[in-house]
Amino acid sequence: MAEVIGVRFKTVGKVYYFDPAGTQLKKGDYVIVETARGIECGEVALENSIVDEEKIVKPLKMLVRKATDEDIKKFKDNKEKEKSAALICEEKIAKNNLEMKLVDVEYAFDGSKILFYFTADGRVDFRELVKDLASAFRTRIELRQIGVRDESKMLGGLGICGRPFCCNTFMGDFQPVSIKMAKEQGLSLNPVKISGTCGRLMCCLKYEQPAYDHLLKITPKVGAIVNTTEGKGTVVDVNLLTGILKVRLDNNPDGLPYSVHRKNVKIIKDSKIKVEKEELDALKDIQ
Repeated sequence: MAEVIGVRFKTVGKVYYFDPAGTQLKKGDYVIVETARGIECGEVALENSIVDEEKIVKPLKMLVRKATDEDIKKFKDNKEKEKSAALICEEKIAKNNLEMKLVDVEYAFDGSKILFYFTADGRVDFRELVKDLASAFRTRIELRQIGVRDESKMLGGLGICGRPFCCNTFMGDFQPVSIKMAKEQGLSLNPVKISGTCGRLMCCLKYEQPAYDHLLKITPKVGAIVNTTEGKGTVVDVNLLTGILKVRLDNNPDGLPYSVHRKNVKIIKDSKIKVEKEELDALKDIQ
């Protein structure tokens, strides 16, 4: 077990553990820490806590100090500089006729480096752009190409549900999402309905999956053979959330399916949910 604090460097970014070095901190405090990228200013997202050693990425770096008023002013000044740096970068991109889109700009706390995040469909030769930017800012320049998920996380927006993007509001890390999750949750495998604004599978498919895993364990699947009070039949439709099944009865195969709750049936032989190769091929671009 070890005492740590959790520090976040972006509004909805990953939380990194640091050794508080005996300093008691509160959530929302600003701190100065040493990272792989140098000295950074971050916000405490997790107060002093005891965690298992297994959850810590070693070596655990120590807190440098709690941010002073001067540190916080410098941090906020850097945020203002990032806005003007973005405008200058966009001008340089246009000047060099580069097929790339600037997404975000990040100043190192000590001003020793400026990091520009961008998206592009393929590889971009930005050597001349780096020279122009280095000449304009007279500091170290780093350009980093990111994916469409990271772009959405940085820019934010509204999803098809009408709510702000999950990745931009509460998700720290991206988790792998699969077509199988959409199939198991009973969603139509229509790219428009299961992909987010970024064009990739919706993140909510992942964090909602544990609830569906539980429901799948207690609910007969489509194709399952079950016994009901009206006789034996085959499940032709399932609503996992309500637990209502539609069963085509063997003694009335041409009639309307019999609606029954999962609690009121006995499974004789369950079925499996499979994702066909054709479905995977058709949707491979949104995974």
